[in-house]
Amino acid sequence: MKIATFNINGVKARINALVDWLKEADPDVALLQEIKSIDEAFPREIIEDLGYRVETHGQKSFNGVAILSKLPLEDITRGLPGDDSDEQARWIEATVIGERAVRVCGLYLPNGNPVEFDAEGAPVAEGKYGYKLAWMARMQARATELLALEEPLVLAGDYNIIPQDEDAAKPESWQKDALALPESRAAFRRILNLGFTEAFRARTQGPGHYSFWDYQAGAWARNNGIRIDHLLLSPQAADLMTDCQIDRDIRGREKPSDHVPVWITLDA
Repeated sequence: MKIATFNINGVKARINALVDWLKEADPDVALLQEIKSIDEAFPREIIEDLGYRVETHGQKSFNGVAILSKLPLEDITRGLPGDDSDEQARWIEATVIGERAVRVCGLYLPNGNPVEFDAEGAPVAEGKYGYKLAWMARMQARATELLALEEPLVLAGDYNIIPQDEDAAKPESWQKDALALPESRAAFRRILNLGFTEAFRARTQGPGHYSFWDYQAGAWARNNGIRIDHLLLSPQAADLMTDCQIDRDIRGREKPSDHVPVWITLDA
């Protein structure tokens, strides 16, 4: 089973790039973020014509997540539990029925910028940054619940977290950014330390591996990137993993997203 995550940065604007990638990469399951479309306006027919079932949790102009699957889906749920007042579309779950059932969660974690700092230079957990940390605490609670089921589980998406300095070409540029603040990294580690395996780092070590390049300042040409798209695997899923790769070359094509897909293969 091939499972990919891809922040598409507007599904309508990138539909040709998405279709081309789906045809070439042929994932069984693709988890999309930033679809920037309400459910009714999602261009599902062109994707369904490729053999995918489409499940969305959309929002007008912002956010939005989706699951595309060539395999049957069961128990589809939308929205991250823990805050009934949260209207942002950032979380979708389903069970994929392959040779083994795999629970997948597609997520678009809040960016958290801008960050305010107190007089001593410490980040203030209010506003967008407070929302990011609170959202991660809710994610940790949901991940704990899902791990207790002791089944193959994949949490995949745009985490908006640079886990460590080697995941940025210029780590010094991110020191006061919500993606790399110590509090953000600590929240990510708390989730990881529940018992998850970070798929890419389980297969590939060292710097120079990125999944996002800004559109500005020649970031792509200079490989000034960051790695913020991750797949976390439960022990049962990690035991099934056979590969994990970044589809880097997608970024150099016509009208690309600022992210590229990251995928795993499972013996499932």
